Amino acid sequence: MRLERRADTPLRLVVLAPLGAVLAALILAAGLIGAAKVDPLMAYGEMLRGALGSRLSVTEMLTRATPLILTGLAAAVAFRARLWNIGGEGQFYLGALTTAWVGHSLALPGALGIPVLMVCGMAAGALLLAGPAVLRLRFGVDEVVTTLLLNFIVILFVGLMIEGPLKDPLAFGWPQSVPVAGDFRLPDLIARTRLHIGLLIALAAAGLVWLILARTVFGVETRAAGLNPRAATFAGIALPRTIMGVALVSGALAGLAGAIEVMGVTGGVTTTMSPGFGYAGIVVAMLAALHPAGVVAAAIFVATVFVGADAMSRATGVPSFIADVIVALSLLTMLVALLFTNYRIRR
Repeated sequence: MRLERRADTPLRLVVLAPLGAVLAALILAAGLIGAAKVDPLMAYGEMLRGALGSRLSVTEMLTRATPLILTGLAAAVAFRARLWNIGGEGQFYLGALTTAWVGHSLALPGALGIPVLMVCGMAAGALLLAGPAVLRLRFGVDEVVTTLLLNFIVILFVGLMIEGPLKDPLAFGWPQSVPVAGDFRLPDLIARTRLHIGLLIALAAAGLVWLILARTVFGVETRAAGLNPRAATFAGIALPRTIMGVALVSGALAGLAGAIEVMGVTGGVTTTMSPGFGYAGIVVAMLAALHPAGVVAAAIFVATVFVGADAMSRATGVPSFIADVIVALSLLTMLVALLFTNYRIRR
């Protein structure tokens, strides 16, 4: 038995691979739920009811999906060019901190200030990823290591700032940054919910990323850099310029996620404001097979699992950490699905 690369991947495999991976992950997680002496079907029913069973739960799920769309896009863009950006979490936090800092004292009308703050968050995320990109291009340093370690450095830096110069004096000692001005909070999409127009911005970003990757020279160069760097260089593509451009776009998307989370949900920054949006974005990107449209669907799935797991835990007693297990299993099963999407077994 041997693996043979497919000359052409059928569209049905591209579509069915993520669905099969999710189904396999749910079946594997059902074994753990069963070990807790709970009916898996009942548990999954409670999960769906908790995420989709009411107006409030749906809006909470979409609120959770908004940053996941952006961090998923950040990972998808980078991975397409074989730039392994594992630092989405750090870029998210630095974008959020920059937004809170600038937004606390910015003297602009809300209509002008909101785009300015978004650009500030994007610039912070882009600059953070530019460093590892330069180290890779100049010295061959593995960006997996540098981006991963930067996550911890940035979170420690955020903790330092919100306990020091950016600490909110009205937070009664709670470690929290100064808040953005009220004029710079994103408007709600639905009254009396936390769902804000950041969802529309994330969807617009997904459409724009798809347009760039599918219809521009930069998109072609990005795909070429990911498929075969040597062939891309031989064809005249300036690989360092392409990689740096990809790094800036990827970091900017993750930084935008942090900016939108601050302006739309939290108002300020804490070291616990992200339940792992940057890391979960990697799972979202892989479940989407690095396609921008698939990122939206994958983000909604992951958000459904996270939001629904809390309701399932209250109803059945299964720990809510099962959500992390399901997401991790989805990544592993998707990697296997991608293997059989690109290869076939030959006797």
